[in-house]
Amino acid sequence: MYFVFLFFFSVLTFFLSLNFMVLDYVLMMEFQLININSCQILMTVLLDWMSLLFMSFVLFISSMVIYYSYSYMEGDLNMNRFIMLVCMFVLSMMLLIISPNLISILLGWDGLGLVSYCLVIYYQNVKSYNAGMITALSNRIGDVFLLLSIAWMMNYGGFNYYFYVDYMKNDSILIIGLFIIIAAMTKSAQIPFSSWLPAAMAAPTPVSSLVHSSTLVTAGVYLLIRFNLSLSFNCMLFLLFIGSMTMFMAGLGANFEFDLKKIIALSTLSQLGLMMSILSLGEYKLAFFHLLTHALFKALLFMCGGCMIHNLSNCQDIRFMGNLINFMPLTCSFFIISNMALCGLPFLSGFYSKDLILEIVSMNYLNLYTYLIFFISTGLTVSYTFRLIYYVIIGNFNHFSLHLISDNNNFIMLKGMSGLILFVIFGGSMLMWLMFPIPYFICLSFLMKMMVLFVIFIGVFLGYEFSKMNLTYSLNSLNNLKSSLFFSSMWNMPVLSTFGVNFYPLMMGDQIYKNIDQGWSEFMGAQHMHMNIKNMSMFLQFLYNNNLKIFMLLTVMWIMFLLFI
Repeated sequence: MYFVFLFFFSVLTFFLSLNFMVLDYVLMMEFQLININSCQILMTVLLDWMSLLFMSFVLFISSMVIYYSYSYMEGDLNMNRFIMLVCMFVLSMMLLIISPNLISILLGWDGLGLVSYCLVIYYQNVKSYNAGMITALSNRIGDVFLLLSIAWMMNYGGFNYYFYVDYMKNDSILIIGLFIIIAAMTKSAQIPFSSWLPAAMAAPTPVSSLVHSSTLVTAGVYLLIRFNLSLSFNCMLFLLFIGSMTMFMAGLGANFEFDLKKIIALSTLSQLGLMMSILSLGEYKLAFFHLLTHALFKALLFMCGGCMIHNLSNCQDIRFMGNLINFMPLTCSFFIISNMALCGLPFLSGFYSKDLILEIVSMNYLNLYTYLIFFISTGLTVSYTFRLIYYVIIGNFNHFSLHLISDNNNFIMLKGMSGLILFVIFGGSMLMWLMFPIPYFICLSFLMKMMVLFVIFIGVFLGYEFSKMNLTYSLNSLNNLKSSLFFSSMWNMPVLSTFGVNFYPLMMGDQIYKNIDQGWSEFMGAQHMHMNIKNMSMFLQFLYNNNLKIFMLLTVMWIMFLLFI
């Protein structure tokens, strides 16, 4: 029922989006809720080709994921709760997409964070709770910055940022641009908030497929695409640096990871960095285009990964997999096709966006760092993809001798995946013809044009070299164990964002409590005063009771002293 409902709305919004695109039409509806000193609080709905197209993709992927979970979550006691949570997630995503109003965006944004937390802790164990906590708390930072920007919008007299985008750019204080960038960085898991995305893989695989690959993590990018005209040059430069570092760090980390879902999560992180970087170079349409194509192939990649995990009796370690092409041919075909789309193999969906981004970067000369890090990150993407293919599909089968691995076990899952595969193959070219009425004119020298292919082949070679194992062939990542551990732990980021944020403040609080609350402040404060007063009164009592003569003498001496003065 939910599948049919979402699928119908997906098709509807897709054709509406085409209609709006052809007519160049924007529809804006306002419902006034409350009026406070000439500052209206409105529920606003903005429909243009961008919001409708993104909405159609989100609905399509979520319909496929719900159909898929019918088989994947089979036998689960809380199946209805799971489906309801996914639907709530889709609802808050819709609210985020169609509102040009910061308050209703905050509603959708917080809804995403909350439902995401509920889905991450769906399998209730300690690891899931910790992952859910770090997810929720990282996203809270972004919520706070969104709230601050809402407060700052009061200066403009309205919450519809859509009207003030140009004005914000010329504003002397670039505060809203910066706040929105930080909010988007937490939601899209850029450095230094990256560690929650691999941790959130504790969720069920359909959730990872929908939430942590195609929708929730792209909400930040979508918000920045909406705000792209209001960002100043310095904000863009900051965003470029952060995005490129994230892209590089995630690509490097995925080459050292052994958990199937974490590898795909790190690849998502890398692509998010790519979207952020190209957005900060001013090409917001390209960022949107890559966002859509990436959503398709990454959702499919996660679904294939889920299929494999499901068949291997819930084992996620790629070292136990291998030779799966003989057991699950169709799933592996889908897996390889979506992986190739991720690498940017010509004429699959990822190629159209990724290749175009790299060529635009080659044409816009910014500096050597930007050029190199884009291409190196692309090479790393190809490298971890081929490492994954080697471990999962080509290498030796390392699981139990008694197994039942087959494509026939999961017919419903395959139907859910085959809905996406067509779009993974044809989606890029379709979107390109739709979105860009004027084609990009690329004018490059032969070597620069070939640079992408060159980088891809180097990446293939590296990925194969890094994972090749024979009896006589020592594993490179074991020879350099310390550096592998450093790179695979995302530059120690999970440690810093858990222990660094929790452990030291708690330890400091403990010291303050013991030494100041229970220590010096007790000694110098209440107890000390009590002791002083007690001693003084005891002294006076001693004087009064026993030695009246001493007291009289002291009084006389005091009077004499006064007279003398």
